[in-house]
Amino acid sequence: MVTVHGRSIKLQIWDTAGQETFRSITRSFYRGAAGALLVYDISRRETFNHVASWLEDVRHYASTHNMSIILIGNKCDLVRKRAISKEEGEEFAKQHGLLFLETSARTSQNVEEAFIKTAANILEKIENGVFDVSNESPGIKVGYSRPQGEAGGRYGTISQGSGCCG
Repeated sequence: MVTVHGRSIKLQIWDTAGQETFRSITRSFYRGAAGALLVYDISRRETFNHVASWLEDVRHYASTHNMSIILIGNKCDLVRKRAISKEEGEEFAKQHGLLFLETSARTSQNVEEAFIKTAANILEKIENGVFDVSNESPGIKVGYSRPQGEAGGRYGTISQGSGCCG
């Protein structure tokens, strides 16, 4: 659960760990996704080199061409081991129309921000009519109203149980 502009949003997250052995299975996850986080290790050039092929898969297999995609350079705490500059990551993201952020899973720097930024971008696309919330093909489900006193929003509420997700 994340909160964006005072709205609670439930994200359903699938971590494929970028392993080639799971690539065919991973492709099926893209079909129902509204967003994707492409993560590389800033200290290992090979992980950055694989980003282009993963991005190609995301764009090819996604049910929508308007998916919110964020490129994340992880392990930014490893300053001395850095192999990919922040500028290089930003430039790749800019060239491909992606959001960009550097994080550190070890220190938690920007980890929550990555999910909030992605959710905010998806919410913005809903508000601008890019995603049709009456059609679940981009993987978005709108919650149903709850009894008075519970959090709600313009598009309904997001269930905190096993109900729906956004």
